[in-house]
Amino acid sequence: MDALDWTGLLALSFAAGTAGGLLGVGGGVLFVPALVVFAGQSQLGAQATSLVAIVVVSLVGTWRQRGYGNVRLRDGVTVGLLSPLGVLAGVVLANAVPERVLELSFAAVQLYIAAQLAREVGLPSRPVKR
Repeated sequence: MDALDWTGLLALSFAAGTAGGLLGVGGGVLFVPALVVFAGQSQLGAQATSLVAIVVVSLVGTWRQRGYGNVRLRDGVTVGLLSPLGVLAGVVLANAVPERVLELSFAAVQLYIAAQLAREVGLPSRPVKR
């Protein structure tokens, strides 16, 4: 990796951490593309690496948000205990499908989430004719 790759990776890592703390997202949205584009990882490798990074970001975010009284510990523990079942299924599926399917699926999920967020804040889903 050259200096430009390192610069891009560091900038997107900082942005992902900031987005994670501010919005509760960042890992999958920014880490995965950064690892594919700047670190030259495969889609599967980037997703797996991102999962490790998300653990660290989540722990720091939880620790800080708990200080503000924003953490519902019971809900978090419930989600945390049930999530490994989905993770196991996802890992098996991710290793069974072609990499291109993973890339397109990742892009589709990102577009779907963006559309849902836009709809929640009242942005029109279609261009407005004047």
